[in-house]
Amino acid sequence: MTSLPGAVGMYALSIGVSSIGTSLPRAVYALLSGLNAATVGIIALAAVELSHKAVTDRLTRTLVFLAAAAGMMYNALWYFPVLMAAAAVAAVVHDYRWVHRPARRILGVLRALGGRRRERSRDGGAQGHDLAGPSSSTQTPAPTPDEPVLSGANTAPEPRIIPKEFRLDFSWKSGTALILAFFATFLTAMTIRGVVTDLPILYRLFSNLYLAGTIIFGGGPVVIPLLREYVVAETWVSPRDFLIGLAIAQSFPGPNFNFAVFLGGLTAANAGRSPLAGAVVAFVGIFTPGIVLVHGTMGVWGVLRSRPWVKAAVRGVNAAAVGLIYTAVYRIWQVGFLDEGFQAGRSLGDDPWWIVVAATAYVGGRYYGVAAPFAILLGAAMGLGRYGVVSGRG
Repeated sequence: MTSLPGAVGMYALSIGVSSIGTSLPRAVYALLSGLNAATVGIIALAAVELSHKAVTDRLTRTLVFLAAAAGMMYNALWYFPVLMAAAAVAAVVHDYRWVHRPARRILGVLRALGGRRRERSRDGGAQGHDLAGPSSSTQTPAPTPDEPVLSGANTAPEPRIIPKEFRLDFSWKSGTALILAFFATFLTAMTIRGVVTDLPILYRLFSNLYLAGTIIFGGGPVVIPLLREYVVAETWVSPRDFLIGLAIAQSFPGPNFNFAVFLGGLTAANAGRSPLAGAVVAFVGIFTPGIVLVHGTMGVWGVLRSRPWVKAAVRGVNAAAVGLIYTAVYRIWQVGFLDEGFQAGRSLGDDPWWIVVAATAYVGGRYYGVAAPFAILLGAAMGLGRYGVVSGRG
């Protein structure tokens, strides 16, 4: 229910944006560029704050970096899910030391061989010395440290105290059945999406958002790069309209998932369909996976939460999801500067003023407690201020 006010606002915004013409006054482009620059600062701040939570060791720091770098290098519908799955596998392999042990053995063998070669060369060059006694310079290899113990493997899970009114009586069998039923519908939807040609646009919209809602991990700004790839890359919504909705969505109540409602309504309107139908399809597609999986997981989490491999996989996926937020920052940065001659967007770095706007939003939020809606309004005002100065010179 808490999502409905924001969702209704996003639906209304989609109707308004769908009626915007292909060309806008230059003052509006300046305002939008200011909104986009401020949005970049806000999302960058969210990425940094989430990184502090996701980065718990060297592995998670590496996964955040690699996911961000890989996300910038390539675009495809299947790419982000593969990155998250690879991060989960990497975390499990790391925590179980499946690579550490063989690598350590190989390193030990190489050190032993190197020590023998050095000993033979010293013995061959030590003419006139007493060769009967042990060589004083020969060092035995240092003992290999004990294998690291899996974190949490030998410790009992911490007891969790949940208030009675918040407990859900959900057995692991019911949870497993619910999860299996969900993935059956998910695989069916994805199979139809991949096999059947010339599907209605509302079904393709639903399947893309159903996929995004399934693989998203962590909520919040993590959803932004997925929505951009699964809607804008399909050419259903222009980069300009995506950026308009994204900037205004930062000042709306409710979760960032409501942004999908805006994209759904706009997709349907651009295709000559009912915006309300597109908004409803998007709302159901993006929210259903999380609701179903959360309830299903409640039944099995009590059994799985103490398993080290589950903890490792969750840690890896979370780190990769945070890394993809930096991908979103880069993508929006590259197309955030709008004007008459380049409505598809150019890099905000083409004009130093937009760098100042983004930095103002970031610094204001991080060090001065400026809320996101106020940072967005400030960015819009700074954009209009730039327009006033530039047009006054002309």
